[in-house]
Amino acid sequence: MTKAVLFDLDGTFADTAPDLAAALNHVRSLHDLPPLPLAAIRPQASHGSIGLLKLGFEVTPDAPGFASLRTAFLDYYADHICVHTVLFPGMVQLIDTLEQRHLPWGIVTNKPHRFTVPLMQALGMASRAACLVSGDTCARAKPYPDPLLKASEIIGIAPQLCLYLGDDQRDAQAAQAADMRCIIAAYGYINGQDISAWPIHGAIETPLQLLHCL
Repeated sequence: MTKAVLFDLDGTFADTAPDLAAALNHVRSLHDLPPLPLAAIRPQASHGSIGLLKLGFEVTPDAPGFASLRTAFLDYYADHICVHTVLFPGMVQLIDTLEQRHLPWGIVTNKPHRFTVPLMQALGMASRAACLVSGDTCARAKPYPDPLLKASEIIGIAPQLCLYLGDDQRDAQAAQAADMRCIIAAYGYINGQDISAWPIHGAIETPLQLLHCL
């Protein structure tokens, strides 16, 4: 039986790709590079600044200049964190239903606390969540189980009774390591990846389909 539901944030709970794309294209403009289309950026939106900067500049964290690119990207994103970001269609109804059933829900994301809380506040969901666990809440982020176990501890419900909804392989790996059921949001930033070998318990095409997995 599921007694709590935990969500990844980017690509699962909210469609954050448009604002992340705007931040990346802003930094590209600073270097006289043309903007990349949202369709090219969306599949990398779950991979944070490292994945996005690799896409936009073909750089890795050990490359010269990476730190300055990342600072420019994150500063712009912090100032424009919820311009175009919206909850995925059906998510509000899903949250309403969970609350009507007295099932606590929360966010477990690799997004830093600096962005998680302001974004959830801007979406009007921060005060409704039973927990907001960010990428820097624990010493280790997903795919390690630490953030999911921390969320379980905060809400006071055993991991085995929690369901985690995510859209990336590391979400499945973290859930498996935490002994938590995992469902994949196929509507997110999967981009046609083969998820057949991931340690998951199913996939959904819309947020409301999660109700059939509880």
